[in-house]
Amino acid sequence: MAVPANAGLGGVGLHERITGSKEPPPTAGSQHSPREALRPRREPPPPDPYATLKTQVHRAVVEKLGPQLAVETPDLAERVVEAVAEQLKLHQTPLTRDERERIVRELTDDILGYGPLEPLLRDDSISEVMVNSFDSVYVEHAGKLEPADVSFRDDAQLFRIIDKVVSQVGRRVDEASPMVDARLPDGSRVNVIIPPLALDGPTLTIRKFSRDPLTIQDLVEFGSLTPKAAEFLAASARGALNVLIAGGTGSGKTTMLNGISAFIPEDERIVTIEDAAELQLQQQHVIRLEARPPNVEGKGEIRIRELVRNALRMRPDRIIVGEVRGAETLDMLQAMNTGHDGSLTTIHANSPRDALSRLETLVLTAGVDLPLRSIREQIASAFDLMVQVARLVDGSRRVTHITEVVGMESDVVTLQDIFAANAAGEGQGSLLRPLEATGLQPHFLDKLAANGVSLPVSFFDEQ
Repeated sequence: MAVPANAGLGGVGLHERITGSKEPPPTAGSQHSPREALRPRREPPPPDPYATLKTQVHRAVVEKLGPQLAVETPDLAERVVEAVAEQLKLHQTPLTRDERERIVRELTDDILGYGPLEPLLRDDSISEVMVNSFDSVYVEHAGKLEPADVSFRDDAQLFRIIDKVVSQVGRRVDEASPMVDARLPDGSRVNVIIPPLALDGPTLTIRKFSRDPLTIQDLVEFGSLTPKAAEFLAASARGALNVLIAGGTGSGKTTMLNGISAFIPEDERIVTIEDAAELQLQQQHVIRLEARPPNVEGKGEIRIRELVRNALRMRPDRIIVGEVRGAETLDMLQAMNTGHDGSLTTIHANSPRDALSRLETLVLTAGVDLPLRSIREQIASAFDLMVQVARLVDGSRRVTHITEVVGMESDVVTLQDIFAANAAGEGQGSLLRPLEATGLQPHFLDKLAANGVSLPVSFFDEQ
């Protein structure tokens, strides 16, 4: 369990900083505030008969253990469980054995971990947790969204958990800065948005990552791509091709990036750059950099663009940018065009051609006055390969295209599909057919061969 940075109810919590009041916010059964009047009406969760008991025990345990909670020790969880059980005995509330064990578990999770979210975070079959408000929690299970059988007592408890999450990575969220990206200790991505921007109360979204990173072989077994396509992607990483992974939100871009990066040779120096660190590279020689938001005075911000520029001075063999979404795109292109072959990045786009258009738009946000043809020449020269991933309506993630960036023809960047997954016919049991070679031979075979990777011409024969 994570050790809280601010486990106690004492002191100034996030709720108090937002509202200026120590009174708990209105619960589902209380008088509606203006923001609650805007909500769609829904059945309130059943009241917790032990809510008052839990609050009193929680406060008593935090006051008793105090600073001990800030120091992670092997027996910390055991001491918290003992303190909770002791306080429950002192209150002499009649409880069955199952009720007592459940309350001890919930309070321990609340003090040491993330409260009601703990069972969801421990469940490896859940890939995403979405807290819409204190009484509305959804999860993504097997690619489908479904309501979770958990809730917070009130906004104050949810605020406390949010404060704990963001403070662990040195970030803050308050009325002056109501949006934040953070991460859990296991690398899971966290996004928080709170009032006044979130009308229904604080909203928390957690994108979970597997404790054991998925490999290319795992993706083959899941049906995301074929063994032949996986072999080609492995060869592209070993052969130092510059790869752009494109896809929509939640389509598996980061998972694919982790999978491809596993084939980068161990003797190369890799620098990773991210907004919130989530890549799980397995090599030893990896330097991880993370952007920093501005402080409370609006100063001290370090953007991805500055980190890309700094990375060029760190003697990297490869630069991996978690996602390009702004002016750093221009610096990334220049790095790829100046000797940093084998670099990888991701971008939000729905097709390979859309990804090129997005790259052009992002370069223009750098504020440089470059003609469009020059930007396209930079893109065509920088990238060798594009991998398009998609999340289908049945919840599955698939690689739909593996596309070569051929070069420029007139004012247009030319592409050719090396592998493609076409729409399946009726009665075939899936939405897309498996990835198939198109029969086109890529132009970068000489580059692969120069890096010690050779693929026979017959490898690309149409299936």
